[in-house]
Amino acid sequence: MLHDTVARCRELGLRRTWALEELLKRLIANSKPQTLADLAEAPELKDRCDKATIFRLLVRLEKHGILRRLGLHDRSAYYTLIEPGEHSDYLICTQCGVIETLDIACPVEALEARISKESGFKKLYHELEFFGVCPKCL
Repeated sequence: MLHDTVARCRELGLRRTWALEELLKRLIANSKPQTLADLAEAPELKDRCDKATIFRLLVRLEKHGILRRLGLHDRSAYYTLIEPGEHSDYLICTQCGVIETLDIACPVEALEARISKESGFKKLYHELEFFGVCPKCL
Protein backbone atom coordinates (compact mmCIF):
# COMPACT_ATOMS: atom_id res chain seq x y z
CA MET A 1 0.00 0.00 0.00
CA LEU A 2 2.85 2.42 0.75
CA HIS A 3 4.32 1.91 -2.71
CA ASP A 4 0.96 2.65 -4.36
CA THR A 5 0.35 5.74 -2.24
CA VAL A 6 3.84 7.11 -2.93
CA ALA A 7 3.25 6.47 -6.64
CA ARG A 8 -0.02 8.45 -6.44
CA CYS A 9 1.85 11.30 -4.75
CA ARG A 10 4.52 11.31 -7.45
CA GLU A 11 1.87 11.34 -10.21
CA LEU A 12 0.41 14.43 -8.59
CA GLY A 13 3.77 16.18 -8.57
CA LEU A 14 4.76 15.68 -4.94
CA ARG A 15 8.42 15.00 -4.24
CA ARG A 16 9.30 11.70 -2.63
CA THR A 17 11.01 12.66 0.63
CA TRP A 18 11.85 10.81 3.81
CA ALA A 19 9.28 12.89 5.71
CA LEU A 20 6.54 12.14 3.17
CA GLU A 21 7.20 8.40 3.31
CA GLU A 22 7.33 8.28 7.11
CA LEU A 23 4.11 10.29 7.38
CA LEU A 24 2.37 7.96 4.93
CA LYS A 25 3.70 4.88 6.78
CA ARG A 26 2.26 6.25 10.02
CA LEU A 27 -1.13 6.95 8.44
CA ILE A 28 -1.23 3.49 6.84
CA ALA A 29 -0.16 1.71 10.04
CA ASN A 30 -2.88 3.38 12.11
CA SER A 31 -6.22 3.24 10.34
CA LYS A 32 -7.87 5.61 12.83
CA PRO A 33 -7.86 9.33 11.97
CA GLN A 34 -4.95 11.15 13.62
CA THR A 35 -4.27 14.75 14.60
CA LEU A 36 -1.18 16.78 13.78
CA ALA A 37 -0.11 16.30 17.41
CA ASP A 38 -0.55 12.50 17.14
CA LEU A 39 1.61 12.42 14.04
CA ALA A 40 4.25 14.83 15.35
CA GLU A 41 4.66 12.76 18.54
CA ALA A 42 5.08 9.47 16.67
CA PRO A 43 8.53 8.01 17.42
CA GLU A 44 9.31 7.68 13.71
CA LEU A 45 8.76 11.41 13.11
CA LYS A 46 9.33 13.10 16.48
CA ASP A 47 13.11 13.50 16.33
CA ARG A 48 13.49 14.16 12.60
CA CYS A 49 10.53 16.40 11.61
CA ASP A 50 9.10 19.49 13.21
CA LYS A 51 5.36 20.15 13.42
CA ALA A 52 5.53 22.81 10.73
CA THR A 53 6.97 20.35 8.20
CA ILE A 54 4.35 17.74 9.06
CA PHE A 55 1.58 20.33 8.83
CA ARG A 56 2.75 21.50 5.39
CA LEU A 57 2.80 17.88 4.20
CA LEU A 58 -0.71 17.27 5.55
CA VAL A 59 -2.03 20.38 3.80
CA ARG A 60 -0.42 19.36 0.48
CA LEU A 61 -1.66 15.78 0.77
CA GLU A 62 -5.19 16.99 1.52
CA LYS A 63 -5.07 19.48 -1.37
CA HIS A 64 -4.09 16.66 -3.76
CA GLY A 65 -6.78 14.27 -2.52
CA ILE A 66 -4.45 11.83 -0.76
CA LEU A 67 -5.80 12.66 2.71
CA ARG A 68 -9.19 13.55 4.12
CA ARG A 69 -9.50 16.14 6.87
CA LEU A 70 -12.11 15.41 9.54
CA GLY A 71 -13.36 17.11 12.64
CA LEU A 72 -15.22 20.07 14.01
CA HIS A 73 -14.12 23.49 12.83
CA ASP A 74 -13.21 24.71 16.32
CA ARG A 75 -11.23 21.60 17.30
CA SER A 76 -8.11 19.85 16.12
CA ALA A 77 -8.30 18.47 12.61
CA TYR A 78 -7.94 14.73 12.13
CA TYR A 79 -6.39 13.26 8.99
CA THR A 80 -7.02 9.92 7.36
CA LEU A 81 -5.67 8.35 4.20
CA ILE A 82 -7.94 8.13 1.16
CA GLU A 83 -7.64 4.77 -0.58
CA PRO A 84 -8.84 4.74 -4.20
CA GLY A 85 -12.05 2.78 -4.54
CA GLU A 86 -12.66 2.68 -0.79
CA HIS A 87 -14.03 5.09 1.76
CA SER A 88 -15.03 5.36 5.38
CA ASP A 89 -17.91 7.24 6.96
CA TYR A 90 -17.57 8.76 10.43
CA LEU A 91 -19.44 9.66 13.62
CA ILE A 92 -18.13 12.83 15.29
CA CYS A 93 -19.04 13.90 18.83
CA THR A 94 -19.91 17.61 19.04
CA GLN A 95 -19.04 17.66 22.75
CA CYS A 96 -15.63 15.97 23.06
CA GLY A 97 -14.64 15.70 19.38
CA VAL A 98 -14.10 11.93 19.38
CA ILE A 99 -14.25 10.42 15.90
CA GLU A 100 -15.40 6.86 15.22
CA THR A 101 -15.68 4.94 11.97
CA LEU A 102 -19.27 4.15 11.07
CA ASP A 103 -19.39 0.35 11.10
CA ILE A 104 -22.45 -0.24 8.93
CA ALA A 105 -22.91 -0.59 5.20
CA CYS A 106 -22.73 2.86 3.65
CA PRO A 107 -26.27 4.16 3.18
CA VAL A 108 -25.23 6.48 0.34
CA GLU A 109 -23.48 4.10 -2.10
CA ALA A 110 -26.68 3.09 -3.93
CA LEU A 111 -27.72 6.74 -4.20
CA GLU A 112 -24.26 7.64 -5.51
CA ALA A 113 -24.52 4.98 -8.24
CA ARG A 114 -27.99 6.22 -9.21
CA ILE A 115 -26.82 9.84 -9.37
CA SER A 116 -23.86 8.81 -11.53
CA LYS A 117 -26.11 6.86 -13.90
CA GLU A 118 -28.74 9.58 -14.20
CA SER A 119 -26.40 12.58 -14.36
CA GLY A 120 -23.59 11.12 -16.44
CA PHE A 121 -21.02 12.18 -13.83
CA LYS A 122 -18.14 9.72 -13.54
CA LYS A 123 -15.69 9.04 -10.71
CA LEU A 124 -18.35 10.22 -8.27
CA TYR A 125 -17.48 9.99 -4.58
CA HIS A 126 -18.83 11.24 -1.29
CA GLU A 127 -17.68 11.97 2.23
CA LEU A 128 -20.17 11.25 4.98
CA GLU A 129 -19.91 12.53 8.53
CA PHE A 130 -22.61 12.33 11.17
CA PHE A 131 -22.44 14.72 14.12
CA GLY A 132 -23.99 14.10 17.51
CA VAL A 133 -23.20 13.46 21.18
CA CYS A 134 -21.32 10.25 22.04
CA PRO A 135 -22.46 7.95 24.89
CA LYS A 136 -19.65 9.19 27.19
CA CYS A 137 -20.81 12.81 26.89
CA LEU A 138 -24.52 12.13 27.44
